[in-house]
Amino acid sequence: MDKKTFGIGILSITAVLLGIACLLPTPKADAAFAVKDRDYQLITAANQQGGDTLYVVDNRTGLMAIFMYNNNQGVMRPMQVRPVSMAFEK
Repeated sequence: MDKKTFGIGILSITAVLLGIACLLPTPKADAAFAVKDRDYQLITAANQQGGDTLYVVDNRTGLMAIFMYNNNQGVMRPMQVRPVSMAFEK
């Protein structure tokens, strides 16, 4: 076996493996999770209007900022900044 045949064989095996990898299903991205550190908490949730919502909670000041991402426009806009205690009022 010469170098040319060996190279073609390696490239053929690589092409087959890449073709199989393209056919395997990829897991769907999920943005429903929370990140908590000492000073801030970040929470994502699906919005009823079809976009995504990001809640940023500042643990030091007790304020919560709400940002909404519009999928159609591709823009994230700030909506409100309120104390966290207002989220639990009736």
